[in-house]
Amino acid sequence: METVGEASAGGRAGWLEAGFDALAEGGVANVRVEVLAKRLGVTKGGFYWHFRDRPELLSALLADWRDGRIRTIDQQTSRLGGEPVATALRRLLDLYLGRGNPRGTAIELAVRDWARRQTEAADAVAAVDRHRLECVSRLFAQMNFAPEQAFARAYLFYAFIFGQSLLVCDRHAADMARTRETCAQLLVGE
Repeated sequence: METVGEASAGGRAGWLEAGFDALAEGGVANVRVEVLAKRLGVTKGGFYWHFRDRPELLSALLADWRDGRIRTIDQQTSRLGGEPVATALRRLLDLYLGRGNPRGTAIELAVRDWARRQTEAADAVAAVDRHRLECVSRLFAQMNFAPEQAFARAYLFYAFIFGQSLLVCDRHAADMARTRETCAQLLVGE
């Protein structure tokens, strides 16, 4: 019989957090009830206080990731204190290119890999990408680009960001820093 402490294990949020850790470390295949229970220091039975089964947990992870990313995108693409649009775009580029959140990057890549094989995950990724492109397109539109141009710039903006997360360019760090800076100037239109 599960104790109240085992059933909660940080509650539903604790199970989701453990699920995101497992996802970041080994992809969706690593998100298993046994793994999470061990990580939380409880028995498997505690899981069933919060989720019907693993598919419900996976759906909850996707919903939480999607909704969290959309909230974050809204915050990141807002113009702080009425800052110029180019400043907002540059701040966003610096945020992503600074590699300040390796866990977030690992989760993003794991969800995108998951989306290659599962419709619900693909739908979550599509919703986040659509929102990203809409928000950044609006910023470029505020720079007086026509809608098609604003969308194309937003697309290039995110292609650059995500491409950077996949490239390993440590050998020529100084040269790559200059190249990234040139790309940022070209993207933002400075």
